[in-house]
Amino acid sequence: MTVITDQHWRLIRDDARDGAMQMALEEIAARAALEDGVRTVRTYAWEPSTLSLGYRQDADTVNWEFCEREGIDVTRRQTGGGGIYHDRHADISYTIVAPADEVPGDLMDCYELFCEPILEAFDRMGVDAAFASAEQDAIYRPSCYLRDINPAHDIVAPADAGADAEKISGNAQYRQRDVVIQHGSISYALEPRTHVGVFDADIDESTFTDRVTSIRGEAGIDREEAVETIAGALRDWCGADDATWRDDELEAARDLADRKYGSDAWVRNREVLEAGDH
Repeated sequence: MTVITDQHWRLIRDDARDGAMQMALEEIAARAALEDGVRTVRTYAWEPSTLSLGYRQDADTVNWEFCEREGIDVTRRQTGGGGIYHDRHADISYTIVAPADEVPGDLMDCYELFCEPILEAFDRMGVDAAFASAEQDAIYRPSCYLRDINPAHDIVAPADAGADAEKISGNAQYRQRDVVIQHGSISYALEPRTHVGVFDADIDESTFTDRVTSIRGEAGIDREEAVETIAGALRDWCGADDATWRDDELEAARDLADRKYGSDAWVRNREVLEAGDH
């Protein structure tokens, strides 16, 4: 694992928060990297469970009635790809935020670098995982975990299973104001009923379980140990200091969550409200 320790990084083992706030905090972390020279790695969970739509995903692909009945939030990411159901317990998420001029300019090289601590965490947990070695065709494109599997950024297990490998982590990047943000969803456990239920499509649960695996299924460890292992690998990768969000960062994130990630205008139409337009 390449170790990046020549800059100041912070590790935030974040609280469980709603989807709008979690997405807003990524933008606030980007601002801190650009303005304060603070680079961030973090682990986090979603509460309530949340469906995050890809940036250009059609809102009509969502089963809104199911989400409302099940108490599942819906937000929209800055990154593309399909929607991801982030279960409160079955999903573990992470973020890496750094100035763009400090990381590889080539997207694939940057993915490789930023996924190193994630692959290291799988190794520490006893999960035989690696970047996909073979492409797999999409089953249902609006779902991230059922889209085509791409060797560039999808992590699968077992590592040497080729086209029979199952997805265990999806990762995405975007650049904003000269800052690179990578976030990823790591499958801790499987919740197939809700994973397919959030989409307005007739998808059999077995379609999901045949394509996706999990940390618990591969290694049998508990969630707390998995989260701590991922956090530890991120910390070791960049020499991060343990930290928490500053009060001003949380305040700014709450405002951004209200105006953007938690608004129907953004979730359904990618429109951002101006300050005061609630």
